[in-house]
Amino acid sequence: MEQRTWTYIFVGVSFAVYIGIAIWSKAKSAKEFYIAGGGVSPLANGLATAADWMSAASFMGMAGLIASQGYGGSVFLMGWTGGYVLLALCLAPYLRKFGKFTVPDFVGARYYSNTARVVALVCAIFISFTYVAGQMRGVGVVFSRFLEVDINLGVFIGMGIVFFYAVLGGMKGITYTQVAQYCVLIFAFTVPAIFIAFNLTGNYIPQLALGMNLTGEEVNVIEKLDQIHKDLGFPKYSEPNEFTGTQTFNMFLYTLALMVGTAGLPHVIIRFFTVPRVKDARISAGYALFFIAILYTTAPAVAAFARLNMINKVNGKDLAGKEYATLNADGTYQWFYDWEKTGLLGWVDKNGDGKMQYVGGDGKHLPVVKGKWKVKKEGDKIVRGKHGQVVPSNEVTDNANEIFIDRDIIVLANPEIANLPKWVIALVAAGGLAAALSTAAGLLLVISTSISHDLIKKVLKPDISDKQELLYARSAAVVAVCIAGWFGINPPGFVAEVVGFAFGFAASSFFPVIIMGIFSKRMNKEGAIAGMLVGILSTAAYVIYFKFLGGDPKDYICGIHPNSFGAIGMCLNFITAVIVCSFTKPPPQEIQDLVEHIRIPKGAGDASDH
Repeated sequence: MEQRTWTYIFVGVSFAVYIGIAIWSKAKSAKEFYIAGGGVSPLANGLATAADWMSAASFMGMAGLIASQGYGGSVFLMGWTGGYVLLALCLAPYLRKFGKFTVPDFVGARYYSNTARVVALVCAIFISFTYVAGQMRGVGVVFSRFLEVDINLGVFIGMGIVFFYAVLGGMKGITYTQVAQYCVLIFAFTVPAIFIAFNLTGNYIPQLALGMNLTGEEVNVIEKLDQIHKDLGFPKYSEPNEFTGTQTFNMFLYTLALMVGTAGLPHVIIRFFTVPRVKDARISAGYALFFIAILYTTAPAVAAFARLNMINKVNGKDLAGKEYATLNADGTYQWFYDWEKTGLLGWVDKNGDGKMQYVGGDGKHLPVVKGKWKVKKEGDKIVRGKHGQVVPSNEVTDNANEIFIDRDIIVLANPEIANLPKWVIALVAAGGLAAALSTAAGLLLVISTSISHDLIKKVLKPDISDKQELLYARSAAVVAVCIAGWFGINPPGFVAEVVGFAFGFAASSFFPVIIMGIFSKRMNKEGAIAGMLVGILSTAAYVIYFKFLGGDPKDYICGIHPNSFGAIGMCLNFITAVIVCSFTKPPPQEIQDLVEHIRIPKGAGDASDH
């Protein structure tokens, strides 16, 4: 059976399951749309939370970054894992005890202010759209390669699927769909890892195989990668490199930003409102941590295996005199040929020797000439080859490296590079889609809920009926899906980078206001509003200036990268809030009593907006 047929089967069956679940679990009230009626079991909520949590950035981007950057990519592994523990232990039980639908709902009630609610609402929408941009790009990448359709068409198909079960079922439909999506994505991530671990080391357990010697050699996987990197002129795989810089300070800030940003993500926090009791919130958090750990402990092994196999398969391979049509007659380079057609993998024969050259260093001492492949300039891109492959111009002109590999394809291409069975490759495609769609749905629900409940119901039209509120929620979801699709077609960066920005924004806006709202009776609305505005605006300004307005990296403040600045924004938020709070009057006594009440998370009724 052909690869495309296998892919259609796996993706088609998974999509049919998602749609069937959406029809079965259609939301019939605003409460079911927002929090699935507050009756989800801890196990189901743990599975759904894990799926919501493990986005395309976890499935594709994180392992891709670890594979391409080694030590530097580990910030995601440490920050996201630590952040979930922080969320589960310090926030989830208390927020469930508070019993609101959304983070802006919590902020509005805790800080007794619709102004605070609206500021939080804007932050939630800003964070969610930044995050969802990465997910929709992930959907497009998977479709463009495995179903061989245009990347934009892939985004539209993904939009249609999310539209169906998010708009129809709301949180109820999303929750049970995410249970199925977790099962798909975790098998898709671990099965190839098991195959490759055994092929390389003879051990079936990826986590153990990572530290074991390669079959027939006296070095383990990491030692082999360090050796190869040194020979090719790259920094050692297991040591700091240019991704996070050599500054320990920046590495610390980036990890901190990811950690506290995790604890402030609105689409994850809202999941803990779907269970009946505070105790269930804690249990579901424990389940989710276990399910998340399965993927996160496997990711470093997947990254290392992919990096090792990729270098062995491309560097120094003699392709002289071969045309693209006959390049893969023996199947050896079929994966390279297929991924080139997507524009996410490229080879420019700079020195004209007909060999792939994958090297590090600046390359200034090496001859760089146009080879026999047709090369032309198109804006800031280099277009060349029979299929019009496109690579960034700096990848061609700034160094002697001839191979361009988009970070987002490393996990997806890994089974093909390792020449695994076709059904495994199809399973990975279905898993990548499940990861991206599950998180995209959760984010879109946050956006629609923020608009319908926090803006329309709580601020603009407090007298609307439950039926009208549900209509507004579904209408907002429709608009959000369309905007998310636009971001998927015009992404501001690669998957993990875009998602990293979202964590920085969450760290600088939501984390301080939630922590102070739970643990400080003295924090008032003036302090919370001022803190959120200073945190989110300072972080957004720094990111936009250096990432999108051409700011020179030499001008980084104290060497702090844009992705790390969320930790600084968080500190500015805390400082501003405390200063403003000290010069303004304390909250009303009933608010202080409420804070005292939610800090003792014992027993609670159903979540409601009362």
